[in-house]
Amino acid sequence: MFEEIEIYAKENFIPIIRPKSRQILMDEVKKASPSNILEIGSAIGYSGLCMLFASSASLVTIEKDEGRANMARQNFGRYNVAERVQLINDDALKVLTNLAEEGLQFDFVFLDGPKGQYHKYLPLLTKLLVKGGTLFADNVSVMGLVDSTEPIAHKHRTMVVNMRKFLSDVSSSTQFESQILKVEDGILIAKRK
Repeated sequence: MFEEIEIYAKENFIPIIRPKSRQILMDEVKKASPSNILEIGSAIGYSGLCMLFASSASLVTIEKDEGRANMARQNFGRYNVAERVQLINDDALKVLTNLAEEGLQFDFVFLDGPKGQYHKYLPLLTKLLVKGGTLFADNVSVMGLVDSTEPIAHKHRTMVVNMRKFLSDVSSSTQFESQILKVEDGILIAKRK
């Protein structure tokens, strides 16, 4: 679909959503038919483009890395969807706090930022997601480590512990009805009750 972006990402070691996960994401976006989408983790705009092409929604996307944010802007322009996108180059926790304070709400949230931060974002995302809205979180298996019974290497431990907390918080929440798909690096799909 966006082959030159896929090639660029591979050559430059920029993580983008994997093929099966991308298809599930696009199917969920089509099913939800959102008018506005929030994305945490723009990278170079690949998943944002996929969601925009699967819907007529507007997109608010957050990317901390300035170089990647600039590349995402270029890619949104190249595919003529820039007018549907508000790209915020800043720390996601700060931006989500501001959006929640402004009382903004979204029909669909795609969570693909720093894996160790998902649990910190959850209370804000709950406020930002409309009732009936969808939360789609990618990479919730964290390279298969979340379900592992083996000792976790020190460099991954905090991220894995935090992801387990996030998954536990979502599954035990009265606010969400959720499922985890064991596809590629794991997907959580949660509907706000």
